[in-house]
Amino acid sequence: MYKTIINGEQELSFENQNFDWDLLEVKEGYFHIVQNNKSYTASVLEANHEDKTFKIRINQEVYSIELKDKFDLLVEKLGLTNMNAQKANDVKAPMPGLVLDVLVKEGDEVAKGDSVLILEAMKMENVIKAAGDGVVQKISVDKGAAVEKNQVLVEFS
Repeated sequence: MYKTIINGEQELSFENQNFDWDLLEVKEGYFHIVQNNKSYTASVLEANHEDKTFKIRINQEVYSIELKDKFDLLVEKLGLTNMNAQKANDVKAPMPGLVLDVLVKEGDEVAKGDSVLILEAMKMENVIKAAGDGVVQKISVDKGAAVEKNQVLVEFS
């Protein structure tokens, strides 16, 4: 059983059904679809594979789509959907480098994906982001500090 929720309202459910359509990827993120002798142009505007949410345009109409497989539906049925919400514990350096800038201060609230600091490594600037929601409890590094891989940079409560 699979479920697709479109624009938060319309639900399409299907189980082992075949689709009678031709789908051709014209270039990355752009598709040509033929179904029931009708032609459609589709493009992927946003894709969040982790959350299984997508924003697509089909013939100038924009749709927000949320995909759920049998495991997602089971988790939802058991009432465990809030367990997916992550709380950030800390941010560690993914590689050795130099802290170019700290973008938060103690007491700041951050959401998953918010930029926390900029780390220079191998002559590239890397924006380090929060893995989940939280409040900055402690900043363990200063601007200009050299850090080692897995060193704790920012702690959250």
